[in-house]
Amino acid sequence: MHRFIPPDRLLQRLVRCVFGLALFGLGISLILQADLGAAPWDVFHTGVSELTGIPVGTVIIITGVALLVLWIPLREQPGIGTVLNAIEIGVVVDLTLPLIPEPDLLTARVPMMLSGVVIIAIGSGLYIGSGLGAGPRDGLMTGLARRGLSIRVARTGIELFVLAVGIALGGSIGIGTAVFAIAIGPLVHVFLPMFAIRPLADDTPPALEAPSPAAS
Repeated sequence: MHRFIPPDRLLQRLVRCVFGLALFGLGISLILQADLGAAPWDVFHTGVSELTGIPVGTVIIITGVALLVLWIPLREQPGIGTVLNAIEIGVVVDLTLPLIPEPDLLTARVPMMLSGVVIIAIGSGLYIGSGLGAGPRDGLMTGLARRGLSIRVARTGIELFVLAVGIALGGSIGIGTAVFAIAIGPLVHVFLPMFAIRPLADDTPPALEAPSPAAS
């Protein structure tokens, strides 16, 4: 039970997690409206959305829930943050996407895309640092790693697979996809120590880990 609901500073953890996930969703919306290419998972999400007509945020939620089902045979244990992650990011994307204008000028689209990447990194630092559980996509990665794959192989394989499927479905790919892939790890490396909640009995910050490129 403590794994699902931590025994200490729960309110502080929840506030950071919820705020971080909201920023994550806002960052996704900014990148999508910049229309310069999305993160690999969001290429998949936008591809499914284009094919089905389902809003992108709703696709993110459906994908997150489906991935949690895959956790069962992998014997991954969710936390309360895992459930929030699966739902909140998609809700925020559906709420904010219609409110953000889609600029025509490249001089506006590039800063929008870059700000989206930075906002996702800050959001990642907050929700990962809250210690309330991995996102559905990260749990799939660690679950496969426990089956004998290295983290690097599991993560790379998943990202390449969803990217390929997303491209095949007509998802948004471009320079923003490459910028996100290159920048997100170093940015989270900066922000996670700033926002991580340290264990009460340990002054050592938690190990750094980069999130899934979108909707971790």
